Amino acid sequence: MSDRVAIVTGGSGGIGAAVCRALAEDGCAVLVGFGGARGAAEDVAASCTGTAEAIHLDVTVEASIADAVTRAGELGTLDVLVNNAGIADDDLLLRLDGERIRRTLDVNLTGAMLASRAALRPMLRARTGRIVNVTSIVGLVGNAGQTAYAASKAGLVGFTKSLAREVARKGVTVNAVAPGFVETAMTDALAEDARRALRELAPSGRAVTPDEVAAAIRFLASPDAGAITGAVVPVDGGAAM
Repeated sequence: MSDRVAIVTGGSGGIGAAVCRALAEDGCAVLVGFGGARGAAEDVAASCTGTAEAIHLDVTVEASIADAVTRAGELGTLDVLVNNAGIADDDLLLRLDGERIRRTLDVNLTGAMLASRAALRPMLRARTGRIVNVTSIVGLVGNAGQTAYAASKAGLVGFTKSLAREVARKGVTVNAVAPGFVETAMTDALAEDARRALRELAPSGRAVTPDEVAAAIRFLASPDAGAITGAVVPVDGGAAM
């Protein structure tokens, strides 16, 4: 994957950080996208082998996305986009106001769509590219108290399959991974009963690690995965069987 450039949104921690390191190990120059945690993103970039740099990337702002795509073009050929940025603002639906719902959808779903649209322009010109969306088991099976989050992640599944059909003949693949319960800062914020319920869904009886999710993304982003598109790969210890 030498001379390739990867953009990872939400790259400053958890799954995103593991993905950045995995892609860097495969020879990609990696742009570690961050919304607010600059220091954490810079630490991730420093931990990567090869070329990696932190870049401010707010997926709700089209100009910010365009700046990241431009920077990728300065480093080489934008070949990989990992749409990992996401938030979880959990509550019962009756307690969620419109602004909280819109914010979750804007970051988790619309942000991925905007980033993909921007990345597709250079990918289609090069007639090659890999887009990997990070959805969730919650988007497949649901979870009480996570209606907005689940809706946004389920939307990513439909988006993945539809975009895959649009660009398959242009050499661009679009896939998704659906992690189960992963120990990250985001899941640390969940109530303990919600964490326990997610953990107990998996026959494996354990949480998934960020590195295990990154391994699946690493493969889908590689040249070896050229025949895989429109797939949703569960990394969940069997929870969605």
